[in-house]
Amino acid sequence: MRQTASILHLDLDAFFAAVEQRDKPSLRGKPVVVGGLGGRGVVSTASYEARAFGVHSAMPMHEARRLCPRAAFLSGRFGAYRTASRIVMGILAELSPLVEPLSLDEAYVDLAAGTVDVTDTEALYEVAKAVRARVVEQTGGLTASVGLGTSKFMAKLASELAKPDGIHLVEPGTELDLIAPLAVRAIPGVGPVTAEKLDRLGIQTVADLRGASTNELRREIGQAWASELVRLAVADDDRPVSAEREVKSISVEDTFDADVADLAVLEAKVTQDATTVAERLAKAGLFARTVTVKIKLGDFTGHTRSRTLLGAVDSSEVIAESARQLLRGASAQVAQGVRLVGVGVSGFTEAAQEALFEVASSAPDETQVETVAPTVRDSGHGYRTGEDVTHETYGPGWVWGSGHGWVTVRFETAASVRPGRVKAFRVEDPALHQTADVSEIDD
Repeated sequence: MRQTASILHLDLDAFFAAVEQRDKPSLRGKPVVVGGLGGRGVVSTASYEARAFGVHSAMPMHEARRLCPRAAFLSGRFGAYRTASRIVMGILAELSPLVEPLSLDEAYVDLAAGTVDVTDTEALYEVAKAVRARVVEQTGGLTASVGLGTSKFMAKLASELAKPDGIHLVEPGTELDLIAPLAVRAIPGVGPVTAEKLDRLGIQTVADLRGASTNELRREIGQAWASELVRLAVADDDRPVSAEREVKSISVEDTFDADVADLAVLEAKVTQDATTVAERLAKAGLFARTVTVKIKLGDFTGHTRSRTLLGAVDSSEVIAESARQLLRGASAQVAQGVRLVGVGVSGFTEAAQEALFEVASSAPDETQVETVAPTVRDSGHGYRTGEDVTHETYGPGWVWGSGHGWVTVRFETAASVRPGRVKAFRVEDPALHQTADVSEIDD
């Protein structure tokens, strides 16, 4: 453990939604939800105005619409998000050579590797204040919450306590008392599944975890994870801030209480997992070319099947359809009973690529496919709610909605002093053009 609160964690507040509110004056101060707008879509980010109605990330989009029907539901503009993220990461890089991005909207910084006097608490506060002020200024109004602590665990927890738009410093020596009453979900890596297993042992808080039987923990969650939790429960976290952090794959797995041999049940599960994987891809600002399905049978034998697409995608629909087809190709194994199923993606790029209607060459253990579904945007007149467009007469704006051969556009930009006017056009109007998202430009 460090003796100084020299690790900084920055988290941009409601990032995707905040970028949309910044660039769309008519949405400022109003509920905004960004995510997949299809029937199986999930919420990626909700503005604080939407959160007041109970909307939160990873919630099914149909549930978000029920809770907050008057919100603006947008599909997202990842080029705009990446641009803002690069600005923020550049600001952090001026503090220290050790900046570890976790996603587009959050990062760790090792201030001890920079020029800040980390023994001076007031100096640490001033650094945090200056960073937040620069983020607001250089991103056009985005806000960030900043946490400072003696470890990554404490810094991230501090930024959660600082939300929204604040600063929190965990004083060295106060860590144990601070985390004792917190729910175990406050520990990094403890998700719903682990929390449920711990609850079966009567463990709800970090203090409960400290008093738990190590043998019981090992039986319930495995030896490695049990050992890690025991350490984190006493704030023992010596993970370094690493500037060389490369994500090679993103995956989600589910373990069933009883073996499942019903292909329809498994297809529903991989569809759900594909949505979660796509959300994580979007948050990381990445697109993937390879989709993998993993199954583990009742006898613990494992099987994986992969498909390499010619297009790099972040679409939950494309990932889900690929995963379902891969699962069907393993029907013989499925019939034996599956105890674990997972969906993963790899082969990352930072830009979407058009999918071609042919097969990329595959490694020997990969599944060959005949076609690849188109990605990201339909050619021609596939307008997505929230995307940028330009009209030759009325100038720049964004898609308010589309359907039945019409597209409705609100003409405004981040520089507009008031909400813009709304006009409707036929989708084939030659004067209306989709504006390339900067994510589609090779830079």
